[in-house]
Amino acid sequence: MNSRPTIIEYVEHYCSVFSNKTFLREKTGDTWKETTYKDTFEQSRLLAAGFMALGLEKGERVSLISEGRNLWILTELGILFAGGVDVPLSIKLEETNDLLFRIRHSDARFVVASAQQLSKIRKTVPSCPLVEKVIVLDEINDLQENEITISRIREMGEQFLKDNPSALNERMASVGPDDPANITYTSGTTADPKGIILTHRNYTANVEQGASVIGVPEDWTMLIVLPLDHCFAHVAGFYTMMYHGGSIATVPVGKTPMQTLRNLPVAIKEVRPHIMLSVPAISRNFKKNIEAGIKAKGPKVEKLYNFALKNAIAYNKEYYNRGGWQFWRWPMVKLFDRLIFKSVREGLGGRLELFVGGGALLDIELQRYFCAIGIPIFQGYGLSEATPIICSNSPSGCRFGSSGRTVKPMDIKICDTDGKEVPHGTRGEIVIRGENVMGGYWKNPESTANTIIDGWLHTGDMGYICVEDPRFLYVTGRFKSLLISPDGEKYSPEGFEDGLTDGSKYIDNTLLHNDMNPYTIALVVPNKEALGEYARQQVQGIDLKSDQAKRIMLEKIQSEVDSYRKGGSRFGQFPERWLPAAIVVLPEQFTEKDGLVNSTMKVVRGKVEKFYADRIEYAYTPEGKNLLNEKNMASI
Repeated sequence: MNSRPTIIEYVEHYCSVFSNKTFLREKTGDTWKETTYKDTFEQSRLLAAGFMALGLEKGERVSLISEGRNLWILTELGILFAGGVDVPLSIKLEETNDLLFRIRHSDARFVVASAQQLSKIRKTVPSCPLVEKVIVLDEINDLQENEITISRIREMGEQFLKDNPSALNERMASVGPDDPANITYTSGTTADPKGIILTHRNYTANVEQGASVIGVPEDWTMLIVLPLDHCFAHVAGFYTMMYHGGSIATVPVGKTPMQTLRNLPVAIKEVRPHIMLSVPAISRNFKKNIEAGIKAKGPKVEKLYNFALKNAIAYNKEYYNRGGWQFWRWPMVKLFDRLIFKSVREGLGGRLELFVGGGALLDIELQRYFCAIGIPIFQGYGLSEATPIICSNSPSGCRFGSSGRTVKPMDIKICDTDGKEVPHGTRGEIVIRGENVMGGYWKNPESTANTIIDGWLHTGDMGYICVEDPRFLYVTGRFKSLLISPDGEKYSPEGFEDGLTDGSKYIDNTLLHNDMNPYTIALVVPNKEALGEYARQQVQGIDLKSDQAKRIMLEKIQSEVDSYRKGGSRFGQFPERWLPAAIVVLPEQFTEKDGLVNSTMKVVRGKVEKFYADRIEYAYTPEGKNLLNEKNMASI
């Protein structure tokens, strides 16, 4: 294999090394079927030949939209083997305009879609004159004009290989490391989405870089929960598992997204994964479900669980300095792990060793929690423009609160607003240089030139390098998410937002806002179920729709915020001047359908502020500043 391999060379090499081992696991009916490395390679070649028979030329784009499944991976590899460029699309793209922009902007010649996504594609394709055919991944009876099934592509591939025995090998050999593999689109929070060009070498380099900070034993299985269209699932998921000779499984697809989500707990128990990829939203949901299960077992079990948790957290400290003078806690850690936490882990399959987290900042308390129950989340950091991994914690090196050790080989520096490098420990913009830096933005040279300067990728994220151990990077937030006071002082709000959300069962999401305003406000998504239970505890038999109940619930939210003020249990964690002086209680959850969270469940700040612009404006009036205003009362 070359020193700068393409994805094609990479896959061919590892499918040869691990030929008869299982690579793909997928549930069909009631049975989990296994596909070996060898069969993965051969099936990908067959699809590649089919794409060539269809007329796909080197460098041409193919859009792919489907739920996570074996055919997603095999189809993408088929596109790449044929010299094409895959344009992966999120299944969460509901609006025709979102799909339309990506398909048209990428100049896609073909679209591949699952049966569930086909109706959206049928509405979109008539406005995409360059699209010649839609390839359907499932067998359906109502194929329309210019639609073809993937099984027909396979048949065409078989015939093509017979008629042109050397053509596919020649096409595969013609692909170079700097040729595009994917065009993956940003969420488009402030303007049209940008198409990030990720090359073959971007991917293979980032897998090698990732291995410098975290490894995976050969026989491990990963359950991929995250969407396959994101490069995090590519690199940290199937390419990394291929590099280490492991296997991957996907969650069985339901008839609806909600049904697929319900299949997750069953998939975890049946696959019994060793490792999973996670984002904070998923981690928080796991934690809440675990705690609800413990609470259901009664007050004695809950009290013992809380004591065991407190003991383990105290012993683990910041992970890198575990134990120490607290060695005397170790026997209790082992005892409670066997009595309490082992059963918790059984609910997650019993073999789960760790999560690898990404997608957003992960609250330090959440890291401490999962480490205490024996399934540590090793937080990492990256972005699509970096393919995406920049750093990660791991069992061999972890500091809670950090985003981990930076990958090697890669250069990193922290720059001030003038672009000058600052010393370790000083906050500024994270800037990197390496083979994982994207090839640029598709058809957008201006944005490319503003983002990659002299080979350095300017991430737009804030952070600092650890003074005690410069391999570790601390990410503190986005430049664009900064709160700005009237006097120009700036503050990154993510720590408070995550702390309030993770630390309160009464609050599901929080977003702070201050754009040179007189004071900061908090937009709060309440957990109405928990608040309703609290109100019933205060007044037996209370009508939850009554004004009395609503006042109790709103005042509880206020008390959670006030816990960060002087006299509160969390006082001193965040600067007093940035704590919210007004609370906007929102009527419903942030959803992808509304565009308020992206595919990794990260809140899209700009869109939330635009969506609730009227509530924000109202909060800066005397009436709106009052907690018990009519809009908050109506929302609760």
